[in-house]
Amino acid sequence: MLTKIEFDILYRIMKNETKEVTQRGLSEFLGVSLGKINSAIKSLYQDGFLSGYSITAKGVDLLLPYKVDNAVIMAAGLSSRFAPLSYEKPKGLYEVKGEVLIERQIRQLKEVGINDIYIVVGYMKEKFFYLEDKFGVKIIVNEDYYKYNNSSTLYLVKDFLKNTFICSSDNYFSENVFENYIYDSYYSAVYSEGKTSEYCLTFGKNELIKSVSIGGEDQWYMLGHVYFSRTFSDKFVPLLEDVYSVSGDTEDKTKLWEDLYMRNIKTLRMYIRKYSNDTIFEFDSLDELREFDANYIDNADSEIMRNIAKVLNCETKEIRDIKPIKAGLTNVSFKFDCKGKSYVYRHPGKGTERYISRKSEAYSMQIAKELGLDGTFIYMDANAGWKISSYLDNCREMDYHNDNDIDQALSLIRTLHKAKIHSNWDFDIWSKTNDFVKRVSEVSNRMDFKDFDELYSLMEKVYKKTEEDKFPKILCHCDSYSPNFITNDKQMNLIDWEYSGNDDPGSDLGTFICCSDYTYEEALNVLNLYFERELTYEELRHFIGYIAIASYYWFVWAIYQESIGSKVGEYLYLWYKNSKDYGRKALSMYEN
Repeated sequence: MLTKIEFDILYRIMKNETKEVTQRGLSEFLGVSLGKINSAIKSLYQDGFLSGYSITAKGVDLLLPYKVDNAVIMAAGLSSRFAPLSYEKPKGLYEVKGEVLIERQIRQLKEVGINDIYIVVGYMKEKFFYLEDKFGVKIIVNEDYYKYNNSSTLYLVKDFLKNTFICSSDNYFSENVFENYIYDSYYSAVYSEGKTSEYCLTFGKNELIKSVSIGGEDQWYMLGHVYFSRTFSDKFVPLLEDVYSVSGDTEDKTKLWEDLYMRNIKTLRMYIRKYSNDTIFEFDSLDELREFDANYIDNADSEIMRNIAKVLNCETKEIRDIKPIKAGLTNVSFKFDCKGKSYVYRHPGKGTERYISRKSEAYSMQIAKELGLDGTFIYMDANAGWKISSYLDNCREMDYHNDNDIDQALSLIRTLHKAKIHSNWDFDIWSKTNDFVKRVSEVSNRMDFKDFDELYSLMEKVYKKTEEDKFPKILCHCDSYSPNFITNDKQMNLIDWEYSGNDDPGSDLGTFICCSDYTYEEALNVLNLYFERELTYEELRHFIGYIAIASYYWFVWAIYQESIGSKVGEYLYLWYKNSKDYGRKALSMYEN
């Protein structure tokens, strides 16, 4: 095996065969003492790897174990921080300074002779398919991109990991950072002056990485490409296979592959490869991209930006300071500033058109504005489903245990119901429930649990009993839980009317209560507050029944969301429990 100095000398001479190479020049270029250079060259001469200042065929063969076999470009992710451009196409496909990011990277790999290139795609995968014909790359589809992290991408290409570059499709390299012969595994890094939240590195004098920590100050941090040596790959792949085995921890799949490396850093040897800050670029926001490529100031190549500009009567360059908001369960949103005011843009989630009518939502939003229920609403496209609202500073969601909050929230629901508006669209919570039961059965076996039939039968009986009460179906919000009531402690707004439509008023009150941690007694108190009196026995059993019906609807809705990769969390059990408890209580009241 070659020493690092011997490798550097042979590789340097091989790359510069037609140019003058001297021992002093090698010493200066490699940063190694002239004595060590002389000693290494003497040894290489004696063993027949050099002849004069040219590498021999024997020397070329000696370098073969260090030759790069292939490259993997990871292009499956959502790039959610890069709003709004990433809503329209994957980040790697954006044109920066005249070149598409991923195309520039493919060209740079091919320039140094790396032609065996795998592109792993997921989000909007079809937009990458053209690369196969254009560049001769191999496309691999990661169907789990929305559920797991980039470790799932590497798992798909585990059989190809040898001497391999691992790249991200959205990096921009101002110069070609790739080589076709590399001595050992490394992670590229740039230096941060001041604080950073990136993965920071500590390393020894030989630049072997000793530890990685998330966040630091005045440190080198991971950015850009990575190189796996064959030795590294041989050790890494079994660890990756353990994560994705039947007994593997699901939580590990949601983490970066770098987290797996960090846990096994003593056996997975990797060196730092340092680069200047003007060599490797990663753009986390449109504002960052605008700083790098001035073309994006006036033309962001985004229909979303053009739509916003049209609604707000501004130029796209006036849309600034874009910050993604934590994604909701069905949509993605971002906050932005324009002409001194702050707004929120809401983009419909993929697949939501199957169970949400945007025309119905747009109609309900206008009604909500007219009734004074939502003062944030500005505009919604009834066909595409995107929406612009005012952003309210210092707001919070309703507190289920704040009496003033509850009074305001119930007042909003009461105002809606008293208006007795009839929409052109129905919600029909029981029909929607059955739709989700069917959808889940089509995509997974998540409904295959022991008491499913028993629970469904209970809910069906309760629903039929409530229908016999013949409560009028009127426009309801149908998603009236705490995050959709926002307040600045002066005024409360009822937002997000996606699920609205004609339904039993019990759907609103049932959702309001079933999403809380209320005891039965607290639930009764909320019903009394809404009616501003005590309920009759007939009213009480009806609305208790609807707490169960709403709970069950959201329970099967949540199972569907999780079956397609969206995490719902603790609500799932809460809704299951409320379905049973309130369902049994309601049925008992009806039967008595």
